[in-house]
Amino acid sequence: MNKPLGLTIRASACPHDCPSTCALEVEVLDARSIGRVRGAADNSYTAGVICAKVARYAERVHHPHRLMRPLRRKGAKGSTDFEPLSWEDALDIVAERFLREERRLGPEAVWPYYYAGTMGLVMRDGINRLRHAKHYSGFFSTICVNPAWAGYIAGTGRLAGPDPREMAKTDLLVIWGTNAVNTQVNVMAHATRARRERGAKIVVVDVYRNATMEQADLPVLIRPGTDGALACAVMHCLFRDGKADWDYLRRYTDCPDALAAHVRTRDPAWAAAITGCDVATIEEFARLVGERKRAFFRLGYGFSRSRNGAVNMHAASCIPAVTGAWLVEGGGAFHNNGAIFHWDKTLIEGLDVRDPSIRMLDQSRIGAILTGDREALAGGPPVAAMLIQNTNPVSVAPDQEAVKRGFAREDLFVCVHEQFMTDTARMADIVLPATTFLEHDDVYQAGGAQYIVLGPKLIEPPGECRSNHEVVCALARRLGAEHRGFRMSAREIIDETLRASGWGGLEDLEAKRWIDCQPDFETAHYINGFGWADGKFKFSPDWSKVPFPRPTTYVPPADMPRLPDHWEVIEEADAEHPFRLATSPARNFLNSTFTETPTSLARERRPEVMIHPDDAASLGIADGAKVVLGNRRGAVRLYARLFEGVRRGVLIAESIWPNAAFEDGRGINTLTGADAVAPFGGAAFHDTKVWIRPA
Repeated sequence: MNKPLGLTIRASACPHDCPSTCALEVEVLDARSIGRVRGAADNSYTAGVICAKVARYAERVHHPHRLMRPLRRKGAKGSTDFEPLSWEDALDIVAERFLREERRLGPEAVWPYYYAGTMGLVMRDGINRLRHAKHYSGFFSTICVNPAWAGYIAGTGRLAGPDPREMAKTDLLVIWGTNAVNTQVNVMAHATRARRERGAKIVVVDVYRNATMEQADLPVLIRPGTDGALACAVMHCLFRDGKADWDYLRRYTDCPDALAAHVRTRDPAWAAAITGCDVATIEEFARLVGERKRAFFRLGYGFSRSRNGAVNMHAASCIPAVTGAWLVEGGGAFHNNGAIFHWDKTLIEGLDVRDPSIRMLDQSRIGAILTGDREALAGGPPVAAMLIQNTNPVSVAPDQEAVKRGFAREDLFVCVHEQFMTDTARMADIVLPATTFLEHDDVYQAGGAQYIVLGPKLIEPPGECRSNHEVVCALARRLGAEHRGFRMSAREIIDETLRASGWGGLEDLEAKRWIDCQPDFETAHYINGFGWADGKFKFSPDWSKVPFPRPTTYVPPADMPRLPDHWEVIEEADAEHPFRLATSPARNFLNSTFTETPTSLARERRPEVMIHPDDAASLGIADGAKVVLGNRRGAVRLYARLFEGVRRGVLIAESIWPNAAFEDGRGINTLTGADAVAPFGGAAFHDTKVWIRPA
């Protein structure tokens, strides 16, 4: 292939909230522009494969609607009536308002709020250095990982598992609760290799017949929130049919006899009544697991986003412990590799000036917090000022009506640092233009893989865009915040953090492009014992002792199952709300990112809800017709898509569209609840009861 004159290929890392964190090769056309983005072929996990939305990243970088200058609100909150101003004036206004609220109500009246719009350690987590130095309200991150991580760690004692590249070496790949085609395409690349080279079978467990399930040898279609029942029935069959590895169970697990007795009554017929999946499919699933010891369970996040999500994750993770699949390469249960990176984030986050007595406010309960709920405020002052980076809560947070009421408060001052005029930016008093990942330096870890990857600055930012690190440091100077990290460049922070964490320095990483952090086989497969003190995998965890950080107010409910089970705490359908709704990820969006790019918009078309044709017929709903979904939290208008790939009584609405894409400006998260998921918080995005009717 002939390169265009002046084109160079530079290495980078995908910054988005995806487990793969792909190593990238970027066509740099000149000092300010890029061309095509590709996966790095010599990275053994990325293996040259990336999703289409990142491949066309030039659409985002060079989008005509990118924010280019600081803006000040002139009109009503939620309008687009802003005027430009200088960076100096904008930062002065933000600092003056933060200082005013600090004098009036105390430092906890200021709440820095962020999330995973970038997964770079410096640009994502550096805002914590400001909040720690100033003693602002803490940010308890709950919107994504808490039920999933707690459920997985409940068994293993540690957030780590087998090398994810072993998916290509398995005889049975179980993809459970993640639509990998839409959200982490690399999983499918390794799965396809296992099928081609080893004749591996692929089982997909999910709540609708999505693009991943279409590639399965055995699709296992269940109702939302019933994964624990399915897992128990599979284990019932394994014990019943003599497929349990009792030597492994005696050596490596805590109470195999109790588990065997417990699941004796949880047979496929019992599970079929709960899950909607037929007995024959459950039996076939169990047969495949029992016959193929080299079985790799790739456990996603989606099925944990229910009120019983942690219990579901734990139950699914128990299956390979019953068969002893952990003993072989290509076997075991993998969810996230977070524990292998052993980061020291003291410098990035300012942990050396952290005051543990400062209240922690739950990210998912932002609606209750901003509308003055005393419990949500943890007894402290109201939130009067916010700095928001890397997230779009006015679109993505649950209980949207409360969120919008909170942001509409005239006494709430909000500064949003963003790349585009999002729903949240429209509610801001000051909007600051942000860089993309190609316009600043950062370092990334791959939770779904095993690499630390460098993402260096490749091009100059457009207009007056500044990085998160630059904004945090500039505000710190105006606010009188003291920490040496505010006087360092992003590259200096990366270098010192790498060294403090035992990964060498920045120069080494620049030369290598990435670091393979995967532990040896014995460690990754817990051959020398699991992460608990006794070395045992826990079929019966003490949920209060699961090593997951949380505020003291989050205490596991006393009725959480002590053995794998179907925990009946989900928002079940009822006479008034006869349908269960899951809000699954779209292929061409990533949360609320890429909703502005023309190709993604053209491919997703419009907000739709999938409904079984028989359900639609009973309600007089035609394919493509306008419908209204509702519950006690609100109502949403969108379009029906008749689809036989859902169970009756189940609705699927893919993607988080901007609110303006809906007829009345109410997005899909109007319907989702913000009540904290056990044991340590979280949002139950796929656990919602609703009614549906023609519009």
